[in-house]
Amino acid sequence: MTIVDIHEKPSDLLLPDPDPQRVRYTLISVDDHLVEPPWLFEGRVPARYADRAPKVIEREDGGQHWEFDGQVYPQLGLNALVGRADRNDFTMEPARFSDMRRGSWDIKARIHDMDLGGIWASICFPSQITGFCGRVYSDCSDPDLGLAVTRAFNDWVYEEWWGSYPERIIPMGITWLKDADLAAAEIRRNAARGFVAVTLPEIPHNIGLPSIHGDWWDPVWRACEETGTVICLHVASSGHVMPKDPGGPALGVGATMFQMHAYTAAADWVWSGIPVRYPDIKIAMSEGGCGWLPIMYDRLKHQIEISGHGRDMWPGGTEIGPHEVLLRNFYYCTINDPSSIDAVIALNLDNTMVETDYPHADSTWPECQDTLELKLGHLSDDVIRKLTHENAARLFRHPLPATRLP
Repeated sequence: MTIVDIHEKPSDLLLPDPDPQRVRYTLISVDDHLVEPPWLFEGRVPARYADRAPKVIEREDGGQHWEFDGQVYPQLGLNALVGRADRNDFTMEPARFSDMRRGSWDIKARIHDMDLGGIWASICFPSQITGFCGRVYSDCSDPDLGLAVTRAFNDWVYEEWWGSYPERIIPMGITWLKDADLAAAEIRRNAARGFVAVTLPEIPHNIGLPSIHGDWWDPVWRACEETGTVICLHVASSGHVMPKDPGGPALGVGATMFQMHAYTAAADWVWSGIPVRYPDIKIAMSEGGCGWLPIMYDRLKHQIEISGHGRDMWPGGTEIGPHEVLLRNFYYCTINDPSSIDAVIALNLDNTMVETDYPHADSTWPECQDTLELKLGHLSDDVIRKLTHENAARLFRHPLPATRLP
């Protein structure tokens, strides 16, 4: 039984509720985050694992942290800073659940915050104790425990996070990453009960998993294609960081390089040939921006048609080029790309979507609607509809409200 007081008064770090946004656009955010609540695993793992499941512990210094498999995970919220009185202090991670807006970890409060920001629906990646792609559980020293916890997380999403508000939350699961057949089985189990997406590591070999350039993952790709499950690749889900001078400001340089992480991952996934062998597979590059898309498209096209670099190794032969795969099988999201958005939508309007990144420091919440109007307001209504909700609703097969804006 959890020892955390879920009714604890919010800390002084947090501001009161903002005024609701004026809704001008039906908004589906394809990249937000949830913070795992302290009760998540209660009653969801077999009794023999109950004492070994992840749990929140009160620290002597007044903070709280997760413990699992002999490890301590001190970041409860992983950058859950929305609603802070001082959003400039990016280094001040939440020490307690009460340091975060309750919408970070409580689904009823999340829907309230979505309403304040004018967000119709949201897809939510896990946080610290799970990892963006479930890698913490897959690294468990006891594989049976790790698999049980993986399934328990998905059951919680099914029963509570998505299950409480199925029109407002897009159901995405995690899977077991150490056995491709078990991974595929979990994806199929989730798909059978309505899940439409799975979050996977964007560069698996970086965390000691088999390369996507071999055939180890084939059962997973087959399961995703056959069930229509979208593969979501979140930036940094496999701990990959771009090299930088250690003498520089690590936080500033690292954050500036975020889109290049998506570029790097997408290049590997294109050249892996996965979309050639599984032509109906869908891959969403999450929290990676979209400004890199025209650059990569131009480069791939030049390689195939002019320079020949990699042409002999391209598995698509002459039937489809890597630049065409990039437009057919990949999807991209924007949080704030005003200088490049026009070029992106001219190249691939139908595969471009938007995000709010709640509750991270990058988030546009609570000014989600204002930000959209500022960055996309110059576009025509039919283009805005595609970007803000139609593309995401089609990709994730998600219902839209009776009245859609604009």
